[in-house]
Amino acid sequence: MAFADYTSQGAVAVISLKNPPVNALSLGLRSAIAAGVERAASDASIRAVVIFGAGSAFCGGADVGEFGLPAMRASPSLADLFALIENSPKPVVAAINGLALGGGLELAMACHYRVAAAAAQLGLPEVKLGILPGAGGTQRLPRLVGVERALNMIVSGNPVAARDLANTELLDSTADGDVLPVAAAFAERVVAEKLPLKKARDVKIDFPNVEAFLDFARGAVAPLAKNYPAPLKCIDAVEAAVLKPFDEGLKTEGALFIELLNTGESKALRHAFFAIRAAAKIPDVPSSTPLRAIKSVAVIGAGTMGGGIAMNFANAGIPVTVLETTQAALDKGLSTVKKNYENTLKKGRLTQDEYAKRIEQITGTLSYDDIKSADLVIEAVFEDMQVKKQVFEKLDKVAKSGAILASNTSTLDLNKIANFTQRPQDVIGLHFFSPANVSKLLEIVRGAKSAKDVVATSMAVSKLIKKVGVISGVCDGFIGNRMMNAYFRQMELLLDVGALPQQIDKAMEKFGFAMGPFRVSDLAGNDILWYIRKRLYVEYPDRVFSKTPDRICELGRFGQKTGAGWYDYKPGERTPNPSGLVDEIVLEESARLGLSRRKVSDQEIVQRALYALINEGARILEEGIALRASDIDVVYLTGYGFPDFRGGPLFYGDTVGLPNVLRTMREFAKGYQPDAWVPAPLLEQLAAEGKTFASWGNQT
Repeated sequence: MAFADYTSQGAVAVISLKNPPVNALSLGLRSAIAAGVERAASDASIRAVVIFGAGSAFCGGADVGEFGLPAMRASPSLADLFALIENSPKPVVAAINGLALGGGLELAMACHYRVAAAAAQLGLPEVKLGILPGAGGTQRLPRLVGVERALNMIVSGNPVAARDLANTELLDSTADGDVLPVAAAFAERVVAEKLPLKKARDVKIDFPNVEAFLDFARGAVAPLAKNYPAPLKCIDAVEAAVLKPFDEGLKTEGALFIELLNTGESKALRHAFFAIRAAAKIPDVPSSTPLRAIKSVAVIGAGTMGGGIAMNFANAGIPVTVLETTQAALDKGLSTVKKNYENTLKKGRLTQDEYAKRIEQITGTLSYDDIKSADLVIEAVFEDMQVKKQVFEKLDKVAKSGAILASNTSTLDLNKIANFTQRPQDVIGLHFFSPANVSKLLEIVRGAKSAKDVVATSMAVSKLIKKVGVISGVCDGFIGNRMMNAYFRQMELLLDVGALPQQIDKAMEKFGFAMGPFRVSDLAGNDILWYIRKRLYVEYPDRVFSKTPDRICELGRFGQKTGAGWYDYKPGERTPNPSGLVDEIVLEESARLGLSRRKVSDQEIVQRALYALINEGARILEEGIALRASDIDVVYLTGYGFPDFRGGPLFYGDTVGLPNVLRTMREFAKGYQPDAWVPAPLLEQLAAEGKTFASWGNQT
């Protein structure tokens, strides 16, 4: 494979990077660039060099897959390559045609001149992987855009449009059209006018009171970065750029990079990075599978979920028809959608024109006849099999041939739903998470008869509406809710033996969850979980549940929407206040069961919560409900608030060590309700063999 093309335009050599999809700086590409620069240097007919990115990106950065491997340090390393470019006797111009991120921007900064498309996005996002720019980014960027702007870019990791950097030393020129001819002409001008070979390393930084500014920055960043060491280390690296000579600053940056690379946080964030990309790969559905055209969408149900689902497609420019059974319900749903867009408009996240276009994309109807031409129909009605049956039997009659019929069910048997139609091959589950217009996760539930092109199209749709699609097989609760049921059951059983809701929530939030289980339940609605438990009581009569949550619901304490749940809420506020009544009910249930309450440590709370998730995740993996362990992690990272710096439940299990997880579970099994701690066979197997979830099965 040729990682780069070398051509010439008169006296200008053009090195075109060819390592799709984003021209990552793998060892192969680094070697190809170095060879091109050296070839140009030895060719008397060549007077200048332009480095250009083939495709839509200039360069998306270092090859993260090489991190920690010999290829990362193999010659030419990034440092070797950048020194070669910087010391080239002939001018080197970066033609930034698209994304220039991480090592890609560092590559551009090592060049003598930079010409960028005005819309190109430039940034150093390494902090989002728990590391910092390790090839001179923290040293060169402050010299080219100023200390304050550089620090903001490095600590946030957010890219900036080239047009917004046009007046800095970073860019010598911007172009609205094709950047390559502009860069080639610029290179010719550099030669004709004998302009000096500018090196970012030689730029002097003049920033008065830098120590005070950096101390202020540390104070602002520290509270937001308590679980992430990288942001503060970024400030240390920028400080070295200001206070030390360039080469000493590079050494500081390099040492900090290696330090961060070995942290648990960075390992977890890098795992998440790869896991999200792997989730889109379906082993038996080739990437070449033809897709069904999705040009119009219908949503059945204008409730909270239906309205949120509709917004996703309107945001992507796809017209949506929302169907309801009554005008009142339809008006209420569309009014909520409009209000959501108005709030976004007020916050400045939408322009007036964008707001108008999105509102226009959504129409309402009371007639199935108005949705018969939709390419994709998504059912988002009440979570009851008989209600689903009525909807899908109707859709089977009115939807056009080839339309994809999707259910937003969160727990019900998709195969039964598919069999309500004469076209089960066209039926799939598209399980959105609340709030549907915000949450990143989309569980794509593949039925026994779902056609491959329906599966492939559904994954493509997830990308179109900016969701992270994860394939799940059919079982009760699929991946996320099946595991969550085990999690909630453990947390509720802990109430019986000695814990209180606020202690459990605080322990889980200290671990890193945005909200503990009882705050989540109050937010989602305790009646929803109550409904699921009632079904589980019938389907799993031998499974023991705490009765405390039922007693809470019997009092009408459904959470924030009723002003009371596991917590009390003041009118118009969402702040959870511990409830004396709830505490009293908890104590009464312990007494009714004849249990002597004991002290429950925060460590035990976290272990019971996570090991319940891990054990159920192992069953899901072994049963083939999830394609790979990392898919389970993606579900929890993107849909359930699992802290990303922990990497997901199964990654966390691997980190703790599966023998340690199993040993603790066996201790739990000696206590209250031991049936909850029967180990999954896969967990026992991997622990006995000294293996990990990551090493098992199809992890590609």
